[in-house]
Amino acid sequence: MSITLVSFFIIFFFFLIVIESVRRGILETKYSILWIIVCIVLGVMSLATDFLEQMAYLLGVVYAPSLLFLFGLIASLILIFDLTRRISNLNSRLIALTQEYALFREESNKEMTKQEKENEQ
Repeated sequence: MSITLVSFFIIFFFFLIVIESVRRGILETKYSILWIIVCIVLGVMSLATDFLEQMAYLLGVVYAPSLLFLFGLIASLILIFDLTRRISNLNSRLIALTQEYALFREESNKEMTKQEKENEQ
């Protein structure tokens, strides 16, 4: 069995894991789209050995299947960047929400103090 077939089976297995995670609700659809695209591109590239050989020749890579792993590494970097961007966005939203909650709580405490003073009189 060649390395390209092994790569395809690993990619296909991961693709099934992504699809099953979406089906069970573990992974949201909007977050799985990038994973699905990466799996499809890498799966097609691992089966299209002629295309992979031509790309390797054009890029000066001696062993064509190593180009497949290079594309996988690049795709992983893209996914990591996307996740980092999303985490940064969520962090900003969390900070804003925490500040709004603090302001709401301060306002609520002022109103409670005001009502207590009115009740004492």
